[in-house]
Amino acid sequence: MIVKVLELEKDKARLVIQGEGHTFMNALVEEILTDPDVDVAKYTIEFQFSDPELLVTTKNAKKNPLTVIKKACKRISSNCDDLLKNLSKQK
Repeated sequence: MIVKVLELEKDKARLVIQGEGHTFMNALVEEILTDPDVDVAKYTIEFQFSDPELLVTTKNAKKNPLTVIKKACKRISSNCDDLLKNLSKQK
């Protein structure tokens, strides 16, 4: 996964995440929005085969938006690991 930083401020990050689509981006935005210090989390895909652009802003610059994004990705990964463990137990 290649990530390009388009804009980075204390309370705002705009990134392009190459090769991802609606499935991952929906999960990522939903997970980012669970953080109470996040003001806005949304993505856009301008054209059918273009890479998504993610926008995340935090309230009053309390948290670095890149840190928020990284933590959300780790939570998604952890949830997937838990699901795989539970599915393995069902065999």
